[in-house]
Amino acid sequence: MSFERVGPAADLAKGSVTTAEIDGVDVAIVHADDGQFYAVRDECSHASIALSEGEVDGCTLECWLHGSRFDLRTGEPSGLPAIEPVATFPVEIRDGDIYVSMTPSNGVMP
Repeated sequence: MSFERVGPAADLAKGSVTTAEIDGVDVAIVHADDGQFYAVRDECSHASIALSEGEVDGCTLECWLHGSRFDLRTGEPSGLPAIEPVATFPVEIRDGDIYVSMTPSNGVMP
């Protein structure tokens, strides 16, 4: 499994989101409230809206348009209107930098 460097972990404050295009796919990278880093496809499965513009709450990312929340660990929506999960990707922190693999960790293709 290959990983792409995204940038310094220190640049992403806890509770915030940044974006990166990796292999032609827009990815939202989140420093969640649990202190872990997560990566999900930066597109709501309900309305094709950038999830990175939403809010982080615990280990969820909320779509700003209709309020669907996605679990950052599994990609699963926790409520309507979204019913399909979003792709999640493995994240590693190496020497202070964030690395993301584009092999989905939840089996959902981006």
